[in-house]
Amino acid sequence: MSMTIGKRLTSYVQLTKPTIMLLVLFTGATALVVEGSLLRHPMQFALVLLGLYLTGGSANAFNQYFERDIDARMSRTARRRPLPLHMVSAKEAFWFAVTIGAAGVALFAVAFNWLTALLSLATLLFYALFYTLWLKPHTWQNIVIGGAAGAMAPVGAWTAASGSMAVAPWLMFALVFLWTPPHFWALAMICKDDYVKAGLPMLPVVKGEGETIRQILWYSGALIAVSLTLFFAGAHWLYFAAAVGLGIWLIKKALVAREVRTMTAYRSLFGYSIIYLFALFAAIIVDNLLLA
Repeated sequence: MSMTIGKRLTSYVQLTKPTIMLLVLFTGATALVVEGSLLRHPMQFALVLLGLYLTGGSANAFNQYFERDIDARMSRTARRRPLPLHMVSAKEAFWFAVTIGAAGVALFAVAFNWLTALLSLATLLFYALFYTLWLKPHTWQNIVIGGAAGAMAPVGAWTAASGSMAVAPWLMFALVFLWTPPHFWALAMICKDDYVKAGLPMLPVVKGEGETIRQILWYSGALIAVSLTLFFAGAHWLYFAAAVGLGIWLIKKALVAREVRTMTAYRSLFGYSIIYLFALFAAIIVDNLLLA
């Protein structure tokens, strides 16, 4: 019985896409470190991250609820996600998404401020409804526009801590926003056959691998340029050196993928893109704590 309960709990956690949420929490935590006011209040720091997980996890659960038929047709998701595997029912997934989303928005409203609550609600609805139901099945620009939702964690964390907006969290937003297309398009090239099977207009399906790599290089260049602007917004030499080094290696990976066009190169680019963003935000934290 305990194994059944454990598996069901694991399935509910999987609805939140925990590996993606790790990135969301890390970028949100980075904003909290830079903002600084909650460093002396670990409980409130943790509550902000909990609110981000609940609202972001709700958006991901809604995404899986609405895409359950598509996920069942794609080999990458059919063997991994709880709805195609019938570990939870569609009704259970829906109400789970509603419950944790409402809890996250309420947490921000009660423990912090209404600005953050409204931002988190708007982000949740944008991803769960606009991206999932309209953007993703209708345009290859889906991940470009939809990436705004995944990039909002630094802004939401900052407003929760301070009650106001600032330039720094929006620069962090821009980093995640520009990073998302190269990261996701590398994955889309690996899973191209799945997207063809599901009938989704992902860039490699609609425009081909050559155009996809060209777009990856363009967005990577824009990402690196924006990453360097943090040097003029209070970051120091340590972050600047990390941003340059990480950016050069990202471009190198993309150029290799353009030259050889193999699954190995695409996987290498995809894997490095994850390392790139975590390392870049880690550099922001270390730079801020050691040199601010």
